[in-house]
Amino acid sequence: MRAAAGGARAAALALLLGALHGAPARAEEYDYYGWQTEPLHGRSHSKPPQCLDIPADLPLCHTVGYKRMRLPNLLEHESLAEVKQQASSWLPLLAKRCHSDTQVFLCSLFAPVCLDRPIYPCRSLCEAVRAGCAPLMEAYGFPWPEMLHCHKFPLDNDLCIAFGSLASDPLTPPLLLSSVTKICAQCEMEHSADGLMEQMCSSDFVVKMRIKEIKIENGDRKLIGAQKKKKLLKPGPLKRKDTKRLVLHMKNGAGCPCPQLDSLAGSFLVMGRKVDGQLLLMAVYRWDKKNKEMKFAVKFMFSYPCSLYYPFFYGAAEPH
Repeated sequence: MRAAAGGARAAALALLLGALHGAPARAEEYDYYGWQTEPLHGRSHSKPPQCLDIPADLPLCHTVGYKRMRLPNLLEHESLAEVKQQASSWLPLLAKRCHSDTQVFLCSLFAPVCLDRPIYPCRSLCEAVRAGCAPLMEAYGFPWPEMLHCHKFPLDNDLCIAFGSLASDPLTPPLLLSSVTKICAQCEMEHSADGLMEQMCSSDFVVKMRIKEIKIENGDRKLIGAQKKKKLLKPGPLKRKDTKRLVLHMKNGAGCPCPQLDSLAGSFLVMGRKVDGQLLLMAVYRWDKKNKEMKFAVKFMFSYPCSLYYPFFYGAAEPH
């Protein structure tokens, strides 16, 4: 029995490596095959899954390392439009590089590789990505989602995608990743206009303001705004009582460096979310009117609706 399991593991691994290295496959081998009887969330599908090329407009997984995905995927999305819409909301997390295997883990579910049976991520891979990324998500007011609870995935002695089996960014060594994450997540700089606009659109509100003082409380930093000289670039859910005395909470920000806040002189561009009545800081920049990228992004904020350019932040589905 153990030998048979080892043979099955070796065969599946060979298929996976072949897919990752672009080995040619006959259409009849991968175009259609049987769906397992107990999918991840307990739902079965009436038609057999199919293999499709991972489209270029699925940026979460287009560069994952293999070219073909199965549909329905392992999260029960039955159309490419649904996959694109749901996967896009994870792009900001991927950009934060909270774990080197984040892309592998997410794409094993959103765009699973085409083999003769579904291959799930191992529980250890889920736990490693959760350990690296869940604190960052919580800082922005997002809990680790129920659909990704790690107990749902197989143990490492089963057939599954293991921690470190693929490198989502093989050019970035682990030491470099750890040094990047030492800076508070809210203080990591995005220098391009596109990146700034995406940050603005993914935030509930955007404000140009002065910061009066910073306090440390329960492991968080509290940025307390000056009463005057604030400009709402995107008011979102902010009410008058919020804007009268802006207090922004930088979750888990008490012990990490934030170079932008070393001096409180001048104005700041802040972005945040309102969660359970609390204003959570998502990003902070020193206001620099000579910065062309920032100037362009702020002009965009006043001129165009975010939903037109970043529909995945607003639940807009892709056209079928």
